[in-house]
Amino acid sequence: MVWLIVVIVAVVVLLLIGLIAIYNRLVSYRNRIDNAWHQIDVQLKRRYDLIPNLVETVKGYAAHEKEVFEKVTEARSWGMRAQSVGEQAQAENAITEALKTLFAVAENYPDLKANQNFLLLQEELAGTESKIAFARQFYNDSVMSYDNARQRFPGNVVAGMFSGKFQPREYFEIEEAAEREAPKVQF
Repeated sequence: MVWLIVVIVAVVVLLLIGLIAIYNRLVSYRNRIDNAWHQIDVQLKRRYDLIPNLVETVKGYAAHEKEVFEKVTEARSWGMRAQSVGEQAQAENAITEALKTLFAVAENYPDLKANQNFLLLQEELAGTESKIAFARQFYNDSVMSYDNARQRFPGNVVAGMFSGKFQPREYFEIEEAAEREAPKVQF
């Protein structure tokens, strides 16, 4: 009889340890996603800070291209107001398209293409775009790991028990066209 109680207590203890381990793993994955999103946010803020300088530089050479500047400014504002991953992805697609238009306008101004400030801003923007792409990949990989842990057995049981804490996360995806054609920032 004593052995039966010991076995039952041991099984319960092992189940509790397993539950705690799975819960902690899900928390780690969730926190990794949050950290990855913060890294994206840092790079997006850097990008948003570069855009006004770039617009002002181009304005000095192509002041009559008002519609292009408004489009870039509007897309930047939209990105800064985005509240969800999906909204942010849509805003980033709009910014990428607006920047393509801005750089297309810049192609028509040889003096602008030779401007040292413009070239420096282009280089910084290109570096930032690469960092955003890397951060987006890390974020999406983190979401995938979290989803796998949340959907596989026994993680799905634990996630179901604490369903309010382990909600599905959204991937940070860009439009297919934007993905295939990166913004051209070199002349």
